[in-house]
Amino acid sequence: MQIDVTFRHMEVSEPVRAYVAEKLERVKKYIDEPIDGQAFLSVEKKIRHKAVVTISAKGITIKASEETNDMYAAIDSVIDKIERQLKRYKEKLKKHKPASGKERQIQKTVFAADSIDLGAPEPTIIRSNSFPVKPMAVEEAVMQMDLLHKDFIVFTDSTTDEINVVYRRKDGNYGLIVPQSK
Repeated sequence: MQIDVTFRHMEVSEPVRAYVAEKLERVKKYIDEPIDGQAFLSVEKKIRHKAVVTISAKGITIKASEETNDMYAAIDSVIDKIERQLKRYKEKLKKHKPASGKERQIQKTVFAADSIDLGAPEPTIIRSNSFPVKPMAVEEAVMQMDLLHKDFIVFTDSTTDEINVVYRRKDGNYGLIVPQSK
């Protein structure tokens, strides 16, 4: 875990920096991926101690802030908020377990097309992959796409048993491609 601690309007304190690092180690039990943590600690008007913590890992960013009369209490409170948010996120992931159903295998092929001016008759296959397509709900497919940082994901809809595609649009929204049967 990489942790950056920034002090504003207060002296740099190694014990406080170590305390933040120690407390942020607690979030590792919720996310096992590489985690980046940023803590901004500031004192305003000598009595308001403010802690703002941002955690980034595996496609999610969680931010929390707390303001109290004591810096250590502010750090404790903000870490508790982060932990609650991570627990909620983990429960959301558990609820979106793939439904037990048929898992399909699909083949992905990448073609190389030479220029039309060169007169190449057919595109050539560069790479071919096959991977399982798990049954899941549309919401879970969107969440998986976000977690994996992909622009699209192919999945089997758990309710209709059809292969669908969810993709990220240029405007930031999502699109869903559903096949039509004749």
